[in-house]
Amino acid sequence: MTNNSWKIFRGTPEEPHNGIERLPEPPSWRKFDKTERGTTYQTRPEEIELVNAALYLRRPLLVTGKPGTGKTSLAYAVAQELQLGEVLRWNITTRSHLQQGLYSYDAIGRLQDAQGSGKDNLRKIGKYIQLGPLGTALLPSTYPRVLLIDEMDKSDIDLPNDLLTIFEEGEFEIPELTRLVEQFPKIVVKTWDNQSTTIDKGKVTCDAFPFVVLTSNGEREFTPAFLRRCLRLDLRKPTREELEAIVKAHLGDSLEQAEPIIETFLKRRQKGNLATDQLLNAIYILTNTVNTDDAPMVDSQEEDKDQNKERLIDRLLQYLSST
Repeated sequence: MTNNSWKIFRGTPEEPHNGIERLPEPPSWRKFDKTERGTTYQTRPEEIELVNAALYLRRPLLVTGKPGTGKTSLAYAVAQELQLGEVLRWNITTRSHLQQGLYSYDAIGRLQDAQGSGKDNLRKIGKYIQLGPLGTALLPSTYPRVLLIDEMDKSDIDLPNDLLTIFEEGEFEIPELTRLVEQFPKIVVKTWDNQSTTIDKGKVTCDAFPFVVLTSNGEREFTPAFLRRCLRLDLRKPTREELEAIVKAHLGDSLEQAEPIIETFLKRRQKGNLATDQLLNAIYILTNTVNTDDAPMVDSQEEDKDQNKERLIDRLLQYLSST
């Protein structure tokens, strides 16, 4: 293999080398910097309108769209622009339940500590309680926190309606603390973002209703009662012009080189489901990493470089299905 190849891993474990030192900085969408997440999000007029409506009405925003359309990025964009702090993110699974979002109580840890010390110190019960993302979002604050409840499609059948009760009341109790109100009316606990807060009389009541984004891939039906209490935003697939704006925001001046790849992406998207980040992946690899002039994609000089490039694009733009 040539020394100037773009490939860092060569498939020769019997010959270790220091090629990892050539690994460049990651692309902007893979840096895991929460403070920067959402800054490159390209907001459409209908999204701006519904975000503002949700802020004014204090209603959750149910954002539906195919994977890769930017549902979660919208929450980060709002938090970034309005300086509302870290996004409180709750990733839903089939085992998620309401209390998990509100708080967790380490009963086993408390029991073990009590056995070790010979007595149970009730005053320290806050040490074993941590608010979840939903519970943290409902803490009293001057301005709303941004709460992202991701992939509601996966939730248990009861969770959406359980959430409605909390959203309507804007408060919840922690029974482990309410039982101790007479002895200890104020208890310090941890929040989801590892801060400390004081719970008064075992109850959390919000002042500013959080800006709630619930995401859905459109894979299940929600009850009319749930839908009635949410504002609904359906994220459509980006147009060519919107894709170009996204590419420019993430990759700067690569747009001219990216045009053929965007064209291929649009043609393939007509026949199956593709995500925008797949397009960004392909453009990044083919315009910022692979230089077909001095670093061939394969070792054999007999193979056509254009064919190699098309084959790599095919591998990077595979449809989002298991078949």
